Amino acid sequence: MFVGAAARAPQLVGAVVPSGRRLADALTAVVPRTGSPFVAELGPGSGTVSRAVGRRLPGDGRHVAVEIDAAFARHLRRTLPDTEVVHGDAADLRDIVDRPVDVVVSGLPWSLFDEMRQRSILGAVRDVLAGDGAFTTFAYRHAAGLSGARRFRRLLDEHFDEVIDGRTVWRNVPPAGVLLCRRPIRGGAA
Repeated sequence: MFVGAAARAPQLVGAVVPSGRRLADALTAVVPRTGSPFVAELGPGSGTVSRAVGRRLPGDGRHVAVEIDAAFARHLRRTLPDTEVVHGDAADLRDIVDRPVDVVVSGLPWSLFDEMRQRSILGAVRDVLAGDGAFTTFAYRHAAGLSGARRFRRLLDEHFDEVIDGRTVWRNVPPAGVLLCRRPIRGGAA
């Protein structure tokens, strides 16, 4: 499934294999296990991270997954009935969610995006995130030196007051580092 999606839109699909369960668990560690948290997921692909959200999310929680690839969106609707799957663009997140989001989890290939796309999506994430919310994403370690990856890291600092380079999941293929962002900076550059 990933190979076909990557062949159809290589600028939108950053991997030919899905994220591993260890990376998915690390990305979703910030999802609250109590209360009624609202989680938005960007770029769920085949659903590895979506299933990790589901393992943590309490019964009153809500999970919206935004997927730009139609085939992935259809697959997710069939396999994850408790997840609200939206076939759409992450940059349109402001129009997709109807209230502040507690956690945004991203599987998007940030280093492949140009600056305008990175800013557009990060601006949407910042705008929908609750003041005490968290944004979590990952970066492949081998891509850290790419200009798109370096620019993305700088943009995180523009959009969030706290950016934590978390642990590296070495057993993921390829190894990936988790980034955790808190305290969105309102009124920053989109």
